[in-house]
Amino acid sequence: MRSDRRAGPARAVRTDVPRAARPGLPSRNVAPEARRDALALVAWGTLVAIAAAWGVVLLAHGAHMRMWALPLAGNFRPRVGPRALPAIGFGVLVVVCAGSVARRVPWRSLLIVSFAAAAAWAVLLAFADGPHGLIRSILAPADVSNDLPAVHSVSTFLATFVRRIGEYSVHTRGHPPGLLLLLWTMSRLGMRGAWWQSALEVAGGAAAVPAVLVGIADVSGREAARAAAPFVALAPMAMFVATSEDALFAGVAAWAVALLVCATGRRSSRRLLLALGGGGLLAVGLFLSYGIALALAIPIAVAIARRDVLPLALAAVPVLAIGLAFGAAGFWWPAGLAATRQQYLLSVAAHRPTSYFLVADLAAFALALGPAVAVALARLRDRGVWLLVGGALAAIVLADVSGMSKGEVERIWLPFAPWVLAACCALAPSERETRRWLALQVASGVAMQLLVRSPW
Repeated sequence: MRSDRRAGPARAVRTDVPRAARPGLPSRNVAPEARRDALALVAWGTLVAIAAAWGVVLLAHGAHMRMWALPLAGNFRPRVGPRALPAIGFGVLVVVCAGSVARRVPWRSLLIVSFAAAAAWAVLLAFADGPHGLIRSILAPADVSNDLPAVHSVSTFLATFVRRIGEYSVHTRGHPPGLLLLLWTMSRLGMRGAWWQSALEVAGGAAAVPAVLVGIADVSGREAARAAAPFVALAPMAMFVATSEDALFAGVAAWAVALLVCATGRRSSRRLLLALGGGGLLAVGLFLSYGIALALAIPIAVAIARRDVLPLALAAVPVLAIGLAFGAAGFWWPAGLAATRQQYLLSVAAHRPTSYFLVADLAAFALALGPAVAVALARLRDRGVWLLVGGALAAIVLADVSGMSKGEVERIWLPFAPWVLAACCALAPSERETRRWLALQVASGVAMQLLVRSPW
């Protein structure tokens, strides 16, 4: 535990917060805090209720949105069976043990355990629909994998991608060509098929958890990271981790952000490596998903607070290098984004009212995060963690008003979700409180999985 006290304070953004707001310390103002927590939960519930009621009215008046579990995509299809028992049992076990484990295991072991717990939670939630639940979305006609036969030559594929974008599946049209190229490369190496793709998505989504913990530790110390660990690993959003390529994007983006955050404020030789590594991962992420660009708001917030933007300039080197390499091969990122936007505006999004989804998107994202996050945001006083959370919230606002996120954000915004969950470090002043709020999160995740049949 002595290593935790040495971690990061010299470079962390200082957190001059009251004793009651710090993880692991008891609160003295119980009644005011209880009222604040209740108001936060009411606000969370009100947002969800307004979006649901408004959606019902729109559907009743003939709105053609192809969403029947508003604000979430999918259908209401309650189902309870023995296959849900492993997820429930695992959730109970984690609620009982997670707080103690997060506080006591060595730091590096915590990163590994958090990765494993996040992966297991995602898989067990998906398994509530049987083994097929892990690959159902991959076998759907909209998935990127359906376009693998179209890649005969990488250079030809890239050079014609924008021109032929309308010929591809829905998910290929909505992203840069990076994911399809990755799956094509895996298939050439013998890792072809839905199960390999599912494993990639689970690993990517779970990898976001230790990345966020590293980021929290850098700005506020390991005590805050330990407090947040169970909540980042077991959020309700896990039901989309084992079934969506956006989980892979989340993992890549999270490590890019974490490395860039760690690069700021350093004066050691590792600074260059961290900045270049973060920039390299950011470039990879940008060619997997256009939305990853918004994740830059997080390291930008930290760099400004630390008055150290040099790492961001260094990170631009691999981003430009990889971007120019793709451009030389025939695919220019801005042209791809413009083509994707045109395709999106011609899709079902044209029938989804912008005013409604400005609210419904936030409600769907709130459901994916879980109700305890509302309380965490109301409690959070740690300035360092607020830089991470605030940067993620800024990215979400930009995504919301862009007009490119009309629904389905419970998976599309997965790259931003773990950084908002960082606020949950404020929910762990004691092991008892950790269990209480974590139980609420676990119950929310199980309920969503058993009540809503998601298309992923």
